[in-house]
Amino acid sequence: MIGASGLDWGHETLTSLFWIAKAFAIAAVVFLIGVAAIVRFTEWGRMFWRISGGYFTGRQSWPAWGLFAVVLLLAVYSVRMTVLVTYFYNDLYTSLQLGVQALIDGNPSTGTEAARDLFWRALLVFGVLSTLIVVMGMFMFWLQNAFQIHWWQWLNTRYLDDWMAGKAYYRTRFVDGSLDNADQRIQQDVLDFVNGSYALAFGGNVGPYSISGNGVIGSGLTLVSFTPILWGLSGELDVFGVTIPRVLVFAAFAWVAFATLVAFWIAHPLVKLNFWFQRRTADYRFALVRLRENAENVAFYHGEREERGELNTRFGALIANMWARVYRLLKFYGWNLTTGQIAGVFTILLLGPRVFAGTSTLGDLQQAASAFTQVQGALSMPQTSYDAFTYYRATLVRLDGLREADQRARQLPKIETEEIAAGLELEAVRVRKPDGTLLIDDLTLRLVPGDALVVKGGSGVGKTTLLRSIGELWPYTEGRVARPLGNDVLFLSQRPYLPLGDLRTAITYPAASDVVDDAALRATLLEVNLGHLTERLDEDDNWSATLSPGEQQRVAFARILLLQPKLVFLDEATSAVDEGLEYTLYHLVRTRAPNTVLVSVAHRSTVDRHHTQRLELAGGGVWTLTPLEPAKV
Repeated sequence: MIGASGLDWGHETLTSLFWIAKAFAIAAVVFLIGVAAIVRFTEWGRMFWRISGGYFTGRQSWPAWGLFAVVLLLAVYSVRMTVLVTYFYNDLYTSLQLGVQALIDGNPSTGTEAARDLFWRALLVFGVLSTLIVVMGMFMFWLQNAFQIHWWQWLNTRYLDDWMAGKAYYRTRFVDGSLDNADQRIQQDVLDFVNGSYALAFGGNVGPYSISGNGVIGSGLTLVSFTPILWGLSGELDVFGVTIPRVLVFAAFAWVAFATLVAFWIAHPLVKLNFWFQRRTADYRFALVRLRENAENVAFYHGEREERGELNTRFGALIANMWARVYRLLKFYGWNLTTGQIAGVFTILLLGPRVFAGTSTLGDLQQAASAFTQVQGALSMPQTSYDAFTYYRATLVRLDGLREADQRARQLPKIETEEIAAGLELEAVRVRKPDGTLLIDDLTLRLVPGDALVVKGGSGVGKTTLLRSIGELWPYTEGRVARPLGNDVLFLSQRPYLPLGDLRTAITYPAASDVVDDAALRATLLEVNLGHLTERLDEDDNWSATLSPGEQQRVAFARILLLQPKLVFLDEATSAVDEGLEYTLYHLVRTRAPNTVLVSVAHRSTVDRHHTQRLELAGGGVWTLTPLEPAKV
């Protein structure tokens, strides 16, 4: 079945299948070589590989490569369908022109019948093409989302593991001040990276921007597919006596090259503006979350004016950045719209006279216009998508910065720790401030099961810092520590940590919620004077905000009684309860967990009677260790 354009639709199935297979193989090789070159020779390519190279290497990479191959195959298929649609429109408009011409020539019977046959053949072809496009389009939508979700899951796991490994989530604060809002980088930037990487290859959205031309792969395939069509339909143009052959092709390349260079010059400042947009957005969100988490304290202080001032300052910085981006994007979009409008009339101006001269058909004009638009759009992809690339590059910088900060945090020094079954041993422990000021010097002591140490001293002498050092959190520490590891150690701070979830999970943290039966949970809650919570074990709530500070501290003591750890650190763990309840809680621990070693930091003298030794820190490295007579239990 030959169409008005001369295309043999009867053999086009095999022709297209062969073209798709050949184009897929060539596109895959060219794309891989291009990516390898970018990774090798560009900084942003190296950042991409450091962030996500593991997704495409190793045994676990087979699903990724499989999904990518199918997505690439469908991208090639999509371009081929677009090419065939231009031939349909050529057939359609040429049949209409032939029909009109037959009426003008006075040959309405034979001429219009032939044109009518061509017209209905074109519509039949359109029915087949549109069905294939719709079906495969729906499959493409599902597949591209499956690919991105799979990639997102892998990268989220990779960054969470990296952030949590070696307590980097805590120790990055000692690296430098350049790392901000790690939570936003994992939650938002990881997703923007995946979407942006996919969009650069196949088209789509990068944050608030979009990649035109079906991405680098789609634009390359479009350029290779439509340039021959444009070449075949393009004519000559005489300029000052010089004949330019195939003028549409050269006009497209020359115009886009000029427009792209100017667009890059206009949009270059967006790289820095987008980086600060992401940071300002995260800073403002962090301030709002911080106000929500400390709402009670702010309300007691009547600090609404100060908090509002801080929020206004952060939001003002965000708005200033937004306006800077708007004005820069206004210039960028204005230039792109101008160049696009000018390019749109090239085909009409250059081929219109040929239609009037009878050397081209209306279908040729329509197909040439479509081919020119496709070629111009493919060539303009870097120009029109530069705003999206600047956002993507800012995302790369933020994610690579988090990866590097995590790595540097794990490389910070930490005290040598040896695992023992029970007790606590410190040998020649030296603790300093970040500026090198000595807090504790040559501390050596040994606690055995049943011992209890209370740490005393004025503010700033290093009491809590000593606990952080023993817990391998403080990097400015030397010496040797021997202690139990894992869940055999608990740390009770002044405001104990309560995880998200039901109350049962909050009480048994960090152990699994099913390690203790409900009867033991309820009995222990009664012992620590939390009987009103016994019927709320399955209730999900933000327990850090629901429970009072005193209730939270009693929950922490319930953990000790239920989990029976071998070593417990308590940092002002009873500051929110009265002395009578403090005595009850410590008495319960000493009687119910007699072999647990306690290390308490406390200002109250009433805490001393529950301990067997007292460590007095005087600052400047000076300390004294004296025995105590514990209260009878």
